[in-house]
Amino acid sequence: MSETLPVTDPSTGEVVAKLACDDAASIAAKVERARAAQPGWFALPLEEREKCLFRFQKGLLSEREQLARTLTMEMGKPISQARAEITATGDRIQFFLDHTEEMLEDEVVHRDPAQRLEERISWEPLGVVANVSAWNYPYFVGSNVFVPALLTGNSVLYKPSEFASLTGAAIVQLLHESGVPESVVVPVIGGGAVGARLLSQPLDAVFFTGSYATGRVIARAAAERLLHVQLELGGKDPVYVCDDAPVAKAAAAAADGAFYNAGQSCCAVERIYVHDRILGSFVEAFLETVRGFRVGDPMRDDTYIGPVTRQAQLAVLQAQVDDARAKGASVLCGGTPSAGPGFFFQPTVVTQANHAMTLMREESFGPVIGIQGVRDDDEAIEHMLDTEYGLTASLYTPDRARAERILSRLNTGSVYWNCCDRVSPRLPWSGRGHSGLGVTLSRQGIRTFTRPKAWHLKAQD
Repeated sequence: MSETLPVTDPSTGEVVAKLACDDAASIAAKVERARAAQPGWFALPLEEREKCLFRFQKGLLSEREQLARTLTMEMGKPISQARAEITATGDRIQFFLDHTEEMLEDEVVHRDPAQRLEERISWEPLGVVANVSAWNYPYFVGSNVFVPALLTGNSVLYKPSEFASLTGAAIVQLLHESGVPESVVVPVIGGGAVGARLLSQPLDAVFFTGSYATGRVIARAAAERLLHVQLELGGKDPVYVCDDAPVAKAAAAAADGAFYNAGQSCCAVERIYVHDRILGSFVEAFLETVRGFRVGDPMRDDTYIGPVTRQAQLAVLQAQVDDARAKGASVLCGGTPSAGPGFFFQPTVVTQANHAMTLMREESFGPVIGIQGVRDDDEAIEHMLDTEYGLTASLYTPDRARAERILSRLNTGSVYWNCCDRVSPRLPWSGRGHSGLGVTLSRQGIRTFTRPKAWHLKAQD
């Protein structure tokens, strides 16, 4: 572990820690340990594995304040939002604790007494799972993988993002303190090169959360060895506000969906379409909400928008705003990085947007939003479908039939009526197109970490 990983506080730009990175030898040793430990972990009764994850769930809540401060310090999430993420992670863990047993039960699918034949399906763990996780919601996206993976009997090589490595190390430490053996969940620390080294190892599966570009690289590497691969990638998530929607409520909800966590969510609102009849009043209400968001020190309880986590993203956001302005859009607020230390970008609202602009086509992943007027539902649907991503889509109207008619035509893994930017552990989380492959959460998401074995059982005559 000769290389080091600097940990930067995005609110100040200062390096606050340096971590030792894994090298090829240490990664190989860790994979070997995880491989050796996995059969024994699976051999434990499910009840014993559940006890470990139950203690982990309780530990998150008892240590929430310190964990939240660490998360805020290294990726800039406002402290109130960091606390909320950790608290809600406990609810997700409870879902897995409540439903894993039933998803692991053998299923008899056929019996033929005359031929003394039985056909049965059992569910076995994938084996050694690499969890290459994300920085924007490390507790959410990490636990969506390592919790069901561990409960179903897998061992896990957990590589947190280089932008949330202190949080990743804290998660693994808490899992060990909760009774999960050190060889069953193993941290791997470093950036993209370390992730590539991990993927070269004899794994059984890789679960990645991050960008489409990196997801393609991982998919190619996994295909060479026929690894089980799951990719949770980005989105260009649209909202359509119909002409009969309550304007103030829709504007407040859409603004929260666009700017929560500084817009750094795969399911954040990334583009807004508003019926021409209410466009003016919607923009006015939307601006009023955005101007009320407090921007600043993420350690303050009343801060709503903190810095963006990655300094390089400031240039991406600026380029999108400049492109939109050059093509005729109006920038009603924000539009540039903030003066002073840290990686802050002013909350930015762009109107008169259209699909010639990168703002409406490429993922922003920051506190920038474009708003476009539409004549009717058909034009809204046309624009919402005009993307290579397919993660979420939202619609605001009091008319449920109208909502379901429109949402049924959209090619996304999740749809929302009169809400947006939310995830339920009870529903499958999946993307289409450039938004990824596979499913987490829900009962189906538990089964993701298993493989079926078909039993043909025939008694001798």
